[in-house]
Amino acid sequence: MPPLSSIRPVIRASARNRLGGRPPTTLPKKLRVPMSAYVVDCAVYVDGKRLDGRWAHDAAIEEVRRRDEGFVWIGLHEPSDEQINGIAETFGLHELAVEDAVNAHQRPKLERYDDTLFMVLKTVCYVGHAEPTTAHELVETGEVMVFVGRDFVITVRHGRHSGLRDVRHKLEADPEQLALGPASVLHAIADHVVDSYLEVTEAIEDDIDEMEAEVFTPRSTMDAEQIYVMKREVLELRRAVMPLVAPMHKLTEGFSSLVPHEVRSYFRNVDDHLSTVAERVAGFNEILTTLVDAMLARISMRQNNDMRKITAYAGLISVPTMIAGIYGMNFDVMPELHWNFGYPMVIVSIGLICGLLYRNFRRNGWL
Repeated sequence: MPPLSSIRPVIRASARNRLGGRPPTTLPKKLRVPMSAYVVDCAVYVDGKRLDGRWAHDAAIEEVRRRDEGFVWIGLHEPSDEQINGIAETFGLHELAVEDAVNAHQRPKLERYDDTLFMVLKTVCYVGHAEPTTAHELVETGEVMVFVGRDFVITVRHGRHSGLRDVRHKLEADPEQLALGPASVLHAIADHVVDSYLEVTEAIEDDIDEMEAEVFTPRSTMDAEQIYVMKREVLELRRAVMPLVAPMHKLTEGFSSLVPHEVRSYFRNVDDHLSTVAERVAGFNEILTTLVDAMLARISMRQNNDMRKITAYAGLISVPTMIAGIYGMNFDVMPELHWNFGYPMVIVSIGLICGLLYRNFRRNGWL
């Protein structure tokens, strides 16, 4: 039998003959993910109006720069490193900002990289439930990252509820606002996120009012654990709202030339709404702390009442126990031991003493 090394060239030659002299095609190691899998939308806007057609990100920015007007808005949903690298190279995005956009779980912030703004916003969604006293999750969070340049806006979303389709449609229905440039898109996204904060805080306020009424209801079955669940959800909302206050102030004070004066006035309105939300969240935390203290005080009072009742009944039982213990001794010489009326006298004495003790306990509120 010939060696294996002499057979391999013959196999390769026969394969080339079957393919017309061409070597066999090798399969790719990794299939490229189509852009539609993570690019939600890519559009070109000129004078506040969307140009017709479907655009790839490189063709879109070439068209804008050829016209020297308008901007590109690209929406991405949870892209990976490989998927966002091409867009990052085309638009010159900073690698640190790109890393934050891919990894998510970032704190709300506003950063400036050369001629690009990078903003992170936490989105929140109120989770519906039957009763706030039995719910284990009330607030669900997501993230929106926004890259703003002179002629482009790139949004990266993380989470199921962080969609921006309605924001895009609302802006496209208002060409005058959209004509203000990429900063108008950033304002619309920030306004949408802060409005969702207002909706969530109103829903949580209703839950806290219901929980407060339950805590102070007589014979309430409210558990302190549910108050801690609510405090945890309010803390989740606080982590989304409070860090955004400083970045929003920057946008109203001319932090970057990418945000023109006309758009800055709109950001002031968003900043006012955000301040309202921050005040509400701080108030929620104080109310829930008060409810926890009230619940603990109520539990302590209930335990004290139980202990007083137990003590009172123990005092009542101790009287016949003491007398029975004394007259149960085996002594021949004891007062009234052989008297005919001794037993009735002991029973009457026990009844009188127990009756007096019971009246005193009832008068003092122990029973």
